[in-house]
Amino acid sequence: MASKRLKKQLDFIVEIDKLKKIIRQTDLIHTSRRENDAEHSWHLAVMTMILSEYANKEIDVLKVMKMVLIHDLVEIDAGDTFCYDEKGNEDKAEREEKAADRIFNILPEDQAKEIRNLWEEFEEMTTDEARFAAALDRMQPLIHNYMTEGGSWKRHSIRKEQVIKRAKPILEGSEELWDFVKNLIEDSVKKGYLKE
Repeated sequence: MASKRLKKQLDFIVEIDKLKKIIRQTDLIHTSRRENDAEHSWHLAVMTMILSEYANKEIDVLKVMKMVLIHDLVEIDAGDTFCYDEKGNEDKAEREEKAADRIFNILPEDQAKEIRNLWEEFEEMTTDEARFAAALDRMQPLIHNYMTEGGSWKRHSIRKEQVIKRAKPILEGSEELWDFVKNLIEDSVKKGYLKE
């Protein structure tokens, strides 16, 4: 018989499997379907490991990996809100806060608190780790859109100024990655992947 603590942990593990059903707007690079939140989070964790040397400041890599792995768990209840959807973003914070209350509290209290703190830190983007995590979160869909010749940008008639505004926090996490992204955006416009 599992202990009460183990039961809560297993309940949480089963619950977060639902993240695999949350479909994002971003297309997978090498297929014709869109990625799910679990794939996105995994990709960010690997990016953290590979690209951490480009952070503006020295960071705790494991902490960033934890952040990016849990940052979208709230979307199990709140759904994925497309970053350029102004109407959908109006109540996003409220929906995600409510989801955090339910989902994280499935865990034993100490782990619920740890994950809630990591999620809040990511959302606030005030620490070096959170800024780098946010930089990767903004950069990953840009790479996908570039590699899919405009992907969701074309589907939703997204313009260069919208992408630049959305990507701007990358600068706070990594000046070098920001320079790369600016060039990617300019090349996307030249190639017709993104409207001026």
